[in-house]
Amino acid sequence: MESGLESWGEFNVAIAGAGAALGGLLIVALSVNIKQIAESRGLAARAGASISALILGVVLSCAALIPGQELRGFGVVVLLGALSGGVIAVLAARAILGDDTPGHPHRWDAQHIASFVFPLVIYALGGVLTVLSVPVGLVVVAFGTIIALIGAVVFSWVALVEILR
Repeated sequence: MESGLESWGEFNVAIAGAGAALGGLLIVALSVNIKQIAESRGLAARAGASISALILGVVLSCAALIPGQELRGFGVVVLLGALSGGVIAVLAARAILGDDTPGHPHRWDAQHIASFVFPLVIYALGGVLTVLSVPVGLVVVAFGTIIALIGAVVFSWVALVEILR
């Protein structure tokens, strides 16, 4: 019985490669302004959570490429990934909300937290749908991965440019 994952092979290969490359670039972007990032608990937490959501997308894309996998089994992997990402997100949110660094823009905390929580919520929804063997769950997981990629690009910009303003 075909699970539907096979038809997503090219997408998952592309996402795994692009996400891994973007993850490397994000780490380089962080290293450029590491002093300013390290001085702020909130920025450091945002960096970690952004990398985490991005790498989760890469891991899920790689996991989807495992031959002979059933949709339900992939859904369990997605849910476990979303759960582990959720733990990191909670820790990051606590650090952002508790950041007392001078000049930290507290008025944007909800936006900052949403940027790395939103992909996890999408992953969780996709995981539930795939556990229930609903094929549209794969589309939802793909959407979560794309949102995580966008979030990583946005945070890369923050790490490279906005932090110096």
